Amino acid sequence: MKIGFIGLGNMGRPMAENLADAGHEVQAFDVAGVGSDKLEEAGSAADAARGAEVVVTMLPSGAILRDVAAEIIPAMDEGAVLLDCSTVDVESARAVAEDAKAAGLLALDAPVSGGTGGARAGTLTFMVGGDADGFAKAKPLFDVMGQKAVHCGGSGNGQAAKICNNMILGITMIGTCEAFALADKLGLDRQAMFDVVSTSSGYSWSMNVYCPAPGIGPDSPADHDYQPGFAAELMLKDLRLAQQAAEAADADTPLGLAARDLYADFVEREDGASKDFSAMLPRFETRGR
Repeated sequence: MKIGFIGLGNMGRPMAENLADAGHEVQAFDVAGVGSDKLEEAGSAADAARGAEVVVTMLPSGAILRDVAAEIIPAMDEGAVLLDCSTVDVESARAVAEDAKAAGLLALDAPVSGGTGGARAGTLTFMVGGDADGFAKAKPLFDVMGQKAVHCGGSGNGQAAKICNNMILGITMIGTCEAFALADKLGLDRQAMFDVVSTSSGYSWSMNVYCPAPGIGPDSPADHDYQPGFAAELMLKDLRLAQQAAEAADADTPLGLAARDLYADFVEREDGASKDFSAMLPRFETRGR
């Protein structure tokens, strides 16, 4: 396919390069420049979108997505797919989809899970909202960039799935870190704690796959001085999006709210910036009741 790709950050660049490696013609644009010999550099976002069968965007916020969409939608051919892989607020995703549909485009919101490692390896999971025909047309690209793509329903539902999933993740990671800190103070060996919890009712991805205690369980950022696999700042962004959506939907999410506030303290008022989101464990280790 002829693909336009806009937004070449830590996630977007390897995703775009994987598409090029698979034989697709990729016209790319980023405000900071392209800097990749695998990608054809476009002069603007509109130039990247012009003539493309699918335009992929990977952008940092809903406001930026709206601005970019306003530029590229008039340049796109009728019937083309606007595939937004950013993680943004549901309202922005749905507003952009409405504008795209009014211009005769197929719109998909498809945020990802899997981090920069998954982007490089082509093993991302895509949570996709939007038109079924658009999903079918974009499926070959999902197969290149990821290992799984789930069609979650109408426009905005991809973003809804992402923020609900990551709200669970933020809550369970905090609970896991609290439990390890409590176990330490009760004199319970961490390996014994892991052996019990990982095979009983406390089982979770945060414990079993991404254990925040160094030297326990499979290799994780905790074993590398909490260098980020998924940065605490990104968890805070997703928890804020979840609370924004909860307020708009009048949903009672007290644990999601508490998780947002704890990560806000950790990132903005403590030392959590540039650390993995599992670095909550050393935070709790040093704190008393």
